[in-house]
Amino acid sequence: MAITLAGSRLGTSPYSEIKPIELRPDWTRDDAKAVIRAVYLQVLGNDYLMKSERLMSAESLLYNGTITVKEFVRAVATSELYKSKFLYNNFQTRVIELNYKHLLGRAPYDESEVIYHLDLYQNKGFEADIDSYIDSLEYQENFGDNIVPYYRGFSTQRGQKTVGFTRMFRLYRGYANSDRAQIEKNDTRLATELGQNSASAVVPPSSATNGGWAYRASDKGSTPSKALGGSVANGADVKMYRVEVSGLSTPRYPRIRRSSRAFLVPFDQLSAKLQQINRQGGKVASITPASL
Repeated sequence: MAITLAGSRLGTSPYSEIKPIELRPDWTRDDAKAVIRAVYLQVLGNDYLMKSERLMSAESLLYNGTITVKEFVRAVATSELYKSKFLYNNFQTRVIELNYKHLLGRAPYDESEVIYHLDLYQNKGFEADIDSYIDSLEYQENFGDNIVPYYRGFSTQRGQKTVGFTRMFRLYRGYANSDRAQIEKNDTRLATELGQNSASAVVPPSSATNGGWAYRASDKGSTPSKALGGSVANGADVKMYRVEVSGLSTPRYPRIRRSSRAFLVPFDQLSAKLQQINRQGGKVASITPASL
């Protein structure tokens, strides 16, 4: 069953029909190879892996049946390879976002989860923090000892919060993308909305279908104070909407420059604004109520 009818546009199509990868009791060496490949893909966030970077000792232990899939996941997540890709160059809140994505297959639900892992990392270290994900009841209930973690944040299931669905799309930017190749690079994705206890709109990743552009909010995160070029009187009884747009062409020559913009638009002028955006080649990322 499809995650959503917009799966192809959101980049989730490859996960719609895929079944969890499990190392069953009667497994063969080819089965183990598939599991090892899937673990690297999931835990390393779809990042490129060179042959020289592979954890050959841990792979051998899995081939010999000495360790479980769960312990192989632990070996990858606590390795110097993982640290060099995701720990050393990232702010700690970004590391926590990625740990949730890689090890539990979802996004953090609220700020308390981030605070818990910040405290654990500061007091007991990185390995202890990784253990807290893998040894958790949540991990055991969803993946057990022999299932490779997968992106379950897209699915409705027991124990999942609805807000996790939209937040997962802030961490996941398409199956052809890796966690080290996204346009926002090392910046945290969820710190603001976790702090505000809010959820962002689902914005598709850049692709051929949207002209290679996806909405990217301003670093300041400020809402414009004007609508359609005119000021909105304070206290006016006007229903306002915040319109986020990607791929907007500038009217100047040459018309190759594109940008993301956010507009504050009164309801009675919303239709005209959307027509203007369409003429300029923009794609509406979200329309949400706004308060002045």
